[in-house]
Amino acid sequence: MDSSDKNRLSVALVDVAEGKEAEFLALADQFAALLVRRKYGISEMIRDEAHPLRFYSVRRWHDAAAAAACHADLEAQSLTARLYRLARITHIVNGARPADSRRLILDDQRARVEADRRTGFDRRVSDRTRAEGDRRSGPDRRLGPRRLQHRAGEVDLVAAARRAREHADVTFTHFKVGAALETADGLVVTGCNIETTVGLTTCAERVAMFKALSEGHRMFTRIAIVADTDQPSPPCGACRQVLWEFGGNLQVELANLKESTGTHQLKDLLPLPFGPRLL
Repeated sequence: MDSSDKNRLSVALVDVAEGKEAEFLALADQFAALLVRRKYGISEMIRDEAHPLRFYSVRRWHDAAAAAACHADLEAQSLTARLYRLARITHIVNGARPADSRRLILDDQRARVEADRRTGFDRRVSDRTRAEGDRRSGPDRRLGPRRLQHRAGEVDLVAAARRAREHADVTFTHFKVGAALETADGLVVTGCNIETTVGLTTCAERVAMFKALSEGHRMFTRIAIVADTDQPSPPCGACRQVLWEFGGNLQVELANLKESTGTHQLKDLLPLPFGPRLL
């Protein structure tokens, strides 16, 4: 494969959930047809003969701009979300992106993190002394990996969080907060804080996470949080717990309306966290 191909190639390892192969392949065909129809590139699904439910998804983009346009395409996003419900997808090669020394450093740091022991299709599927009707039960509860070492594209999360902040409904405190959560495949889901007359306030971070989960996303890399304060405005305790349970050790970027005010790993903001593995 020549160097020009490497600059336009994306490869992902795909582990399909048992019993979902036919549905997954049908959606993969739809995604491939979309790439050709909108001239983003071509996509091929190659089966691993040694593992019946494992495939390699190979995408050859026309160029980096086509890859970026595909990631922003609402139909492509919808198909991607449905695919993530049926399989664990781990990106191996993401060639359709410009070189970025800051991103290379971040990717190298992620590559050094040991695998999350909470990942996998067998994650908490069996019933282990839970009471009937436990809200944590269910065969599809939090399946799949939490983080990804590599992904295509680079988005300005802080700018997205600033825009989301403008939609905050804060009649009582007048304290607007915006959040932007990045999924493993480079999509951005935003949220803002919402207040009610009876004090049932939902923070921007939880709005973003719940929106992402409700749209089928299960893998996340980082979140940006923006408030109009000189000092860093980190997530509250409730948000840290929710972000940890569904996002793992996210990178947390804090900023105000003018500049960044700090970057942290969630494990440092929530030391000794309580999670499902302790149940």
